[in-house]
Amino acid sequence: MRVRNNGVSVMKLEWIIRDVPQVMGTRGDLQTEIGAVVSSSREKADRGIFFCIVGERFDGHDFAGEAIGNGCVALVVERYLDDLPVPQILVNNGRAAMARICAAFYGWPSRKMKMCGITGTKGKTTTSYMFKSICEAAGYRCGLIGTTGTMIGDRKIASHLTTPDPVELQKTLHEMVEAGVEVCGMEVSAHAIDMYRLDGMIFDVGCFTNFSQDHLDYFKTMEYYFETKKRYIVGGSVRNAALNADEETVEKVRKDLHVPYMTYGICAEADLFARDIEITENGVSFEVLLHGMHSTRVNLSMTGMFNVYNALAAAACAMILGVDMEKIRQGLENIKSVPGRIETLETHTPYKVILDYSHSPDALKNILTTVREFARGRVIAVFGCGGDRDHGKRPQMGKIGGQLADYCILTSDNPRSEDPMVILSSIEAGIRPTGKPYEVIENRREAIKRAMEIAGEGDIVLLAGKGHETYQEIRGVKRPFDEKVVVQEVLAEMRSGKGKE
Repeated sequence: MRVRNNGVSVMKLEWIIRDVPQVMGTRGDLQTEIGAVVSSSREKADRGIFFCIVGERFDGHDFAGEAIGNGCVALVVERYLDDLPVPQILVNNGRAAMARICAAFYGWPSRKMKMCGITGTKGKTTTSYMFKSICEAAGYRCGLIGTTGTMIGDRKIASHLTTPDPVELQKTLHEMVEAGVEVCGMEVSAHAIDMYRLDGMIFDVGCFTNFSQDHLDYFKTMEYYFETKKRYIVGGSVRNAALNADEETVEKVRKDLHVPYMTYGICAEADLFARDIEITENGVSFEVLLHGMHSTRVNLSMTGMFNVYNALAAAACAMILGVDMEKIRQGLENIKSVPGRIETLETHTPYKVILDYSHSPDALKNILTTVREFARGRVIAVFGCGGDRDHGKRPQMGKIGGQLADYCILTSDNPRSEDPMVILSSIEAGIRPTGKPYEVIENRREAIKRAMEIAGEGDIVLLAGKGHETYQEIRGVKRPFDEKVVVQEVLAEMRSGKGKE
């Protein structure tokens, strides 16, 4: 129950924890008024409740005193802190408890909208944008949460995680409710599932797009990575599901699913499927059929077979929520691009420069296969791999680049704390046996410049890996690096004569 105290909206502690099954015990006054939920001990908070989360590198219990000094009046703990005289809520899972307490503090905002959650290795961002466009064509006010940030209607808000931590997530959902949002489409990352960020939330529809290698630095094995994504769909968080029938792992999901579901696909028999697909450099056209009967022609402005799948995924989610086929067609045709996803930059050159976020082996294979279909000249691929992440995918991406591109320039992505040349050496191990020509230019700006200098008429320069990102993280420091800006700067240099060899 929320009340006003000196103009500040507060809730009594007992009300915040009443629906939190992780609570094992309490100490102190449960009538304490809470005015904020806090995950950082350095944050100034008026009557905040601080979550003592135990992480890989830090233990939040060690910073509880600092949090109290900054205004927190209660703690959520996994062990009692006897030397701190504030109310303490003892829980058996700090992360799950944080998700539920944050949701309770903001009045469980997800229950006041229709929620669509999209999980899978690839396609989450584009599918969520397509879903939002469809829902808006159907007349809904829609919100979006994902890799490129948050959107409340047309208002954009920056975010640093695909699925934000519970403090940011529930605050954002609350803002959406206040703004009159009726439907929210959000990306659901495997990290968020594993860290219980969505605990207690129920989704009207959950979508499983696909599964391939990524994030093994965190999940260690493909089995655990898959089971984590599967858990979101089958674990009771979704009321209905949309499943990619052409994904080879989908049967492992379907066999344990106990809610209604719709399948979509191209090759397999599916409830919703596409046929008569025509792919060009300017987009893709296809016929969408529901149960082989109701059909609609869609002319999508975004190209590639993978975008047919993304469109079908968004359409299936919208259908489950009751949107009709005509509004689905309108919504799909209304969307012209998604930031950093097979985005053709305006260069006014004889060659094209395409930006894409492909940073995993399967994603790089998909984008290179797509651009090969309409390239009139060479495909020049500029890519690298992130540091402090899955080492195993580095030679795989090198091999894929060598197999599918005509020329590769290996460069830094976000090396983070690693030596960039060590990362590049691992990529080289994969590309060298292909026999395809390549060069290594560690400086990404110089690599982009080199690609544009050697590109000729009909060529395609593919800048893979960064996509929508506007920074590069080197030796632990994030520096401004927006490839859209870099490309324009390089063009200006080349046109003034400074970029010539």
